[in-house]
Amino acid sequence: MASASKSFATFLFSALLAAVLASGFQFEVGEHEGWKIPTGKEPQTYNEWAAKNRFHIGDAIHFKYQKDSVLVVTSADYLNCNTSNPISKYEDGNTVFQFDRPGFFYFISGQPGHCRSGQRLIIRVMHTSHAEAPAIAPSPAVGRDSGDWGQSGVSSGTMLSAVSCLLMTVTAGVFAMSCLFM
Repeated sequence: MASASKSFATFLFSALLAAVLASGFQFEVGEHEGWKIPTGKEPQTYNEWAAKNRFHIGDAIHFKYQKDSVLVVTSADYLNCNTSNPISKYEDGNTVFQFDRPGFFYFISGQPGHCRSGQRLIIRVMHTSHAEAPAIAPSPAVGRDSGDWGQSGVSSGTMLSAVSCLLMTVTAGVFAMSCLFM
């Protein structure tokens, strides 16, 4: 009976670990404002926001919107704001799009005039060989007394993914260990 319990615990731990490692991070498009036509008062454009993040296979982006749509389009249709031939169209107001391959993804609003007003987004999903290398701390400047060593080069999305993965792994490990000693 103990052997079956240990086998089950080992299986469960392996399954949880695989799920944690396969899961990605979900990014909020437009953050608190959501997916909407820009007013000009936003602190950054959609593409400026995307450039500050690193997207990987398994990550997802969440579009929250009202009376609008999200179109996945080709690069040519993105440049021309062409809504007539989308690859995919979403109109549910709460769209989650998961990246299943590396490369560029192009999104525009399906509402007339919105794309030309800036409601469009390009996401570059990193290839696994383009994984971020650890940041190397710069050498301190001669005669510099400040503690400014520069930024780490790790995006907040990457940091959140790493912390989430670590916490899930620890939780799964504690659960598995408790099953082993039952």
